[in-house]
Amino acid sequence: MLAGWIAAVSSLGVIAQAANQDKQDGNESAAKPNFVIIFADDQGYGDLSCFGSQTIATPNIDRLATDGRKFTNFMVASPVCTPSRAALLTGCYPKRVGMHQHVLFPASTKGLNPDEHTIADHLKGQGYATACFGKWHLGHHPEVLPISNGFDTYFGIPYSNDMNHPDNKGKPKGGPDGMDVLWKDPESTLTKWNTPLFEDDQIVELPVDQRTVTRRYTQKAIDFITDHRDGPFFVYLPHSMPHIPLYVPDDVRDPNPLNAYVNVIEHIDTEVGRLLDTLDRLNLTENTYVIYTTDNGPWLTFKHHGGSAGPLRDGKGTTFEGGQRVPCLMRGPGIPAGTVCDALTGTIDVLPTIASITGTPLPDDKKIDGMDMSELWMGTIDQSPRNEFVYYTSRGDVEGIRLGKWKLLVKKPRQNKNAKNPKPAQVMLFDLSKDIGEQNNLADAKPDVVQRLRNRMMEADEEITRNAREPWHKEK
Repeated sequence: MLAGWIAAVSSLGVIAQAANQDKQDGNESAAKPNFVIIFADDQGYGDLSCFGSQTIATPNIDRLATDGRKFTNFMVASPVCTPSRAALLTGCYPKRVGMHQHVLFPASTKGLNPDEHTIADHLKGQGYATACFGKWHLGHHPEVLPISNGFDTYFGIPYSNDMNHPDNKGKPKGGPDGMDVLWKDPESTLTKWNTPLFEDDQIVELPVDQRTVTRRYTQKAIDFITDHRDGPFFVYLPHSMPHIPLYVPDDVRDPNPLNAYVNVIEHIDTEVGRLLDTLDRLNLTENTYVIYTTDNGPWLTFKHHGGSAGPLRDGKGTTFEGGQRVPCLMRGPGIPAGTVCDALTGTIDVLPTIASITGTPLPDDKKIDGMDMSELWMGTIDQSPRNEFVYYTSRGDVEGIRLGKWKLLVKKPRQNKNAKNPKPAQVMLFDLSKDIGEQNNLADAKPDVVQRLRNRMMEADEEITRNAREPWHKEK
């Protein structure tokens, strides 16, 4: 790990010289870069202008592409919220940390184990100020909220914005028609929902006014950055939106429900602009890494209340690329401006890469699945250290694997366990170098490739299962 850091820092020149000078001056904290991770919810691969959207204008988020690097082959480790967030923070496939079996609900009795080593834990151990503003969804009990997982402070909702405290009952009609009704009635955020807003470990607003949360999360981040401008700091900003139900402040709302999704993404873009402007105003831009990505693909069943996967197949909840390949943009020290990276990487690589950049090894008592991508981030290499990626369903069952250009999916059909004639699994093989949309199934033509990938998929899952760690469970 240290060797990887040395390679990354050596490519930064000026930063390395500044760090050495700061150490000589006895001011080591000034040499440490800041980190901001903005994590959208259910935003599709095709929902940013810089990723090809013709209907959504995102000039502020696009600044990250202009000033930094666009990643077109960036993966999340699950097609749904909870396991995807666990993977980002721990650098592990969700199954390794026991957070793989779908999403948590208000009645759930488990959460991310505080014994896991998160990005926040790692940076806090180096003297960073750490904050989480937004949707957590890794357990709503005090023992597993952000302040128990490495964050100094927390302000946000503990689970999805379509969930009600305390038992998830009494929710309004769903589907795109139901969402139309809610969009036409902005007050529905207070009359139809009972989603809580937390500050640290206490509910401070019930129900939360979802019209203003995107703006309030951002303002909290701006205030935190301003207060900790002398650094170093880590801000994790996981927005509740554009997960349904969709809301924006009244002063920017388009009343037409057909424009709801566009309205929400463009509001997020405005708020990203406010945060980037703050970094500029405080002269922090040159020493701050900003990462923008999302937890999984678009919720297509909600039609105009959901996004677009662009050229990818399907969306949220599936192991097709539309469910797990997401837009990602990064800007920061040493990241070359205006560049595009097509190499394979993902959220599970963020923790070890941050550890490498900051020159601090990760604990050796917890195996992770992420890899150091510092040289890939900095553009000093073109080929990713990662050649493999394992796909798990939203329920945590292994369903596919990527090896180089090849992607295998083995989809078991839904059927009665006692069926006399069980249906066979659907086997699909795609060459992603030529078929990003996964339209040409080559399984029958390449049986040797299918077998090789299938063997490796089972081998990888067996290792993860054997060495999986327990999540936190509430005592009965």
